[in-house]
Amino acid sequence: MPICRGLLLGPWQRLLYPKGNAMRRSLRLAAILAAFAPAVQAGEFTWAVNTDPQTMDPHAVNSAPVLGFLNNVYEGLVRRGKDMTVEPALATSWEPIGDGEGWRFTLRQGVMFHDGAEFTAQDVLFSYQRASDEVSDTRSWFSPISDVVVVDDYTVDFMTSAPNPIFPGSIANWMIMDSGWAEANNTALPDKENGNYATLNTNGTGAFRVTAREPGLRTVLEPFEGWWGEAEHNITRAELTPIQNPATALAALLSGDVDFINPVPIQDVARLAENPDVDVIQGIEARVIMLGFPHEAEALKYSSETTDANPFADLRVRQAVAHAVNVPAILQTIMRGNAQEVSQLVSAAMQGYVPALAERPAYDQDRARALLAEAGYPDGFSFGLKCPNNRYLNDEAVCQAITGMLAQVGITATLDAMPVQNYWPELRADNYDMYLLGWSPGTFDAEHPIRFLAATPNEEKRLGSWNFGGFSNARVDELLPMIQSEIDAAARQAMIDETTKILQDEMAYVPMYVQPLVWGTRNNIELTQRPDNFFILRWVTVN
Repeated sequence: MPICRGLLLGPWQRLLYPKGNAMRRSLRLAAILAAFAPAVQAGEFTWAVNTDPQTMDPHAVNSAPVLGFLNNVYEGLVRRGKDMTVEPALATSWEPIGDGEGWRFTLRQGVMFHDGAEFTAQDVLFSYQRASDEVSDTRSWFSPISDVVVVDDYTVDFMTSAPNPIFPGSIANWMIMDSGWAEANNTALPDKENGNYATLNTNGTGAFRVTAREPGLRTVLEPFEGWWGEAEHNITRAELTPIQNPATALAALLSGDVDFINPVPIQDVARLAENPDVDVIQGIEARVIMLGFPHEAEALKYSSETTDANPFADLRVRQAVAHAVNVPAILQTIMRGNAQEVSQLVSAAMQGYVPALAERPAYDQDRARALLAEAGYPDGFSFGLKCPNNRYLNDEAVCQAITGMLAQVGITATLDAMPVQNYWPELRADNYDMYLLGWSPGTFDAEHPIRFLAATPNEEKRLGSWNFGGFSNARVDELLPMIQSEIDAAARQAMIDETTKILQDEMAYVPMYVQPLVWGTRNNIELTQRPDNFFILRWVTVN
């Protein structure tokens, strides 16, 4: 089985214990009757998030709002449980081939797609070809794969170019599509730019099926009666409503218009916790919030005076930024003490974290000014800072604070904050001078951000797909395939240690903090909060 470490934050459960013998007898009787009942009482469920899923296509956009939602509709060969461990899904088992030549997956038989089509190995092969295509946002997940072989209807071999011990866990968010359905609806490939039939419609094997989709307004789901698994929920109908304004979402929760909101505004946590009708569920997300730089840009795009140079190409300027941003103050004022500082691209809960490199650059304005002077910018410079305003917790407020802090050392930012659906295209088009990014490793392993954020962008090798700034280091590129293939845990960790040190020394990014998780529910709702911030409907009970 693959190496995997997760952080269990656990379901929020409330147990009511009536007093008195009569009440206890009633409870025992109720328990006996419940054992013979077909299910617990069912109910409708509504929830609100600040970002509507950009698409219903599981291979078009590699982002948490999309993948988190679609985990309720589509399934992969494996999935992550409540404690983030890897467990069987559409595959019942998997085993290494030879001495590391690949992985053999034995598929679950009798599984049906929502339209009634049977799931077979051909759907796995099709979904691999689709998800690994150059137009797919998930293609880098398959960079270790050299070939996929259909052994029979229920056996598939994934051949790797080198031993890859973490591969099964690395595809926990890869979802299988019905090949016949996709081809019949002219959606053999994803189209994240213009969209296609799979953008608005779904046909998965998951516990829920989409029955209505109105982008930006609502998405309705109902239980799939033909699901192969055992239901742990009692939902008859679920409706997702995107509410961008935090105050409006909070008001909807308090009024009972919705049963659950994500996130809860940090500034309202204490007040909400005092309300007897709602519960606040808090944890630490796996997501690291960081600043990114235009490493390969020849010049700034949004400067009033520095139009023929890129100051951020100089290590000393990037170091100045790190020293100028007062992360403790951000956490205390904007996050109300609910977040943790971080110095690496992964949090301390992740496999591969390096305790010896836990210290981040100290807040030091004088040091920042000295570094700027050494780099040839004693009077600073102006630039453009891009930021989402509905993707991360208090993201725009954080960027506003950073803008003020950088201005104090002479670096003057013009802040451009926008909805996330507009944000990613701007970054992919290089329309920024510096940007805010959050990253949650889907594999819960340090290899993940190295592959996506630190490897030199290479479409052919499916590397660096989210490395917008084009950071490049030959030694990091050399170490990555070794990290991916090394079986000895100590040797592998030594490689990760070296890579982490390079990324810190080069200030490839400025990691700032691990985002907190703050959910709010009505007090009749039981659910599970996972540190990847994925909301799983099949674990929800409406009491």
